Amino acid sequence: MADKRDYYEVLGVSKDASAEELKKAYRKITKENHPDLHPGDKACEERFKEANEAYEILSDEEKRKKYDQFGHAAFDPNAGYGAGFGDFGGFGGFGGFGDIFGDIFGSFTGGTRANPNAPRRGESVRATVNISFEEAAFGCKKEVAVGVVEGCPDCKGTGCAPGTTPEICPDCKGSGTVTVNQRTPFGVMQSSSPCSKCRGTGKIIHQPCKTCRGMGKIRRQHKVEINIPAGIDDGQTISKPGAGNAGVNGGPAGDLLVSVIVRPHARFERDGTSVLLEQEISYAQAALGAEIEVPTLDGKVKLTIPEGTQPGAVFRLKGKGIPFLRGSGRGDQFVSVLVKVPKNLTGSQKELLRQFAASMGELDGDAGRGIFSRKKH
Repeated sequence: MADKRDYYEVLGVSKDASAEELKKAYRKITKENHPDLHPGDKACEERFKEANEAYEILSDEEKRKKYDQFGHAAFDPNAGYGAGFGDFGGFGGFGGFGDIFGDIFGSFTGGTRANPNAPRRGESVRATVNISFEEAAFGCKKEVAVGVVEGCPDCKGTGCAPGTTPEICPDCKGSGTVTVNQRTPFGVMQSSSPCSKCRGTGKIIHQPCKTCRGMGKIRRQHKVEINIPAGIDDGQTISKPGAGNAGVNGGPAGDLLVSVIVRPHARFERDGTSVLLEQEISYAQAALGAEIEVPTLDGKVKLTIPEGTQPGAVFRLKGKGIPFLRGSGRGDQFVSVLVKVPKNLTGSQKELLRQFAASMGELDGDAGRGIFSRKKH
């Protein structure tokens, strides 16, 4: 992974860049290098892919923290920084040693320790998905690959080898805690702490399951189908209940939280439920009026340009925008007109324009006033 460029360098931002700065830089680069604008240009295609990869990592708060700490190695399964589950030596697959014992030992509330064998809900899992502008507008189905912690199928989550059962801890009698008496100047104080013999589980496993090594859990890669609703916007999150990590002691599974990244479009911009489009027209079309075709999410439609249309004029195409995320109906599309000034005119064309300028009462020596300029009052 040494040949990869730094993700911050790819997006051209500093390491303390805000989420908004990251998004702005990402959109600028992907729009400038969009494959639709540069067909066959491999360099642009690579920059487009590189920006997508960088933004996918840096736009996710947890992934960004890992990247800041370990760099590209954080996402290399062979680097040993928690990307894979492989072995239990560092407990990387479960989110770290502390997280494991947090699950096993439970928590203390008001000095009373929670029952280590009580059912507990599994943790939620995060993922990202890249979709096109059109897919965000009209909705789609996507498959995302996620690593999920689930109960070991061989030991059914007990952590014991098949045919064996755990022993109730003789020290804590299965409670997972022991009471310690301490003499102080104020008298004898009692406190509870995790049982050292069973490590707070209340059980002792003499013959651990070979598949999960006594943990009762394994990590597996799954492909999960996600329904992306019409009208979803960049940065929004979709929740799939019960598709996260398995619960503890029969507790319910956590959720799968999928963050959506919408790739920029070659022509369209989005503002809420509105679609924005800049459309060039010729000077003659602006002056004389015309009927032109403009692209929309539904295909090309005809747009009437009135006679005397000024540069920057905006036309509204009702119901051609983004569908409302909740409820029925759609936003509108707004077409902003850019008047294209002709270049490299022939001698005869220039003469015709001079005649036109003369007919409009414009003087050749009136510097700063051309027939294409708008008068300011």
